[in-house]
Amino acid sequence: LEDGGPEDGSQCLAVLGFEGTPERVADRRARAADVLRAAGGEPLGTGPGEKWEHGRFNAPYMRDALLDVGAFVETLETAAFWTDVPRLYEAVRNALIGALSGGGTPPLLMCHISHVYPSGASLYFTVVSAQGKDPVAHWDVAKRAANDAIIDAGGTISHHHGVGTDHRDWYAREIGPLGAAVLRAVKDRVDPAGILNPGVLVPPAAGE
Repeated sequence: LEDGGPEDGSQCLAVLGFEGTPERVADRRARAADVLRAAGGEPLGTGPGEKWEHGRFNAPYMRDALLDVGAFVETLETAAFWTDVPRLYEAVRNALIGALSGGGTPPLLMCHISHVYPSGASLYFTVVSAQGKDPVAHWDVAKRAANDAIIDAGGTISHHHGVGTDHRDWYAREIGPLGAAVLRAVKDRVDPAGILNPGVLVPPAAGE
């Protein structure tokens, strides 16, 4: 990717790992290689995977150093059916770039597919941007824009980070009034006093 490839961002890197017996690993690796070659992929050997494995836990420690020099790093994730993944990626990307650039801090935006399934995949976005005068408020604007884009593009508000106050209102939009009513009914049954994280998973019903 570093030697002679286009510099327009059109390339991507896929790091594949396989588990199982030597025979099963060899079979899966060969079949995956056939699929990738048929799609125009170029084998790069084991180097990229070994490099990723060696440094995969370094990124969280870089966050503090970036904060010290006036940058913030945030992440968000979503998932969708394969047919919706391309437009979901574009929608979230445009929302984040638009919101942060509009606030005077154009971001460095990265995305990788963190989980794959027969029916779809999870997109994991990493955002690096200048903090601005009020970093919390600045990110809140961008996160809300991304949440709107996720729901409008057919994604789920969270694949594995979970639902809390940051995602609550969008989760209610995703599951609809009936889904929210079912969750409220379950919570009312198991927590009639309403003392377990009240109002965190879904918004309170009208009049509550």
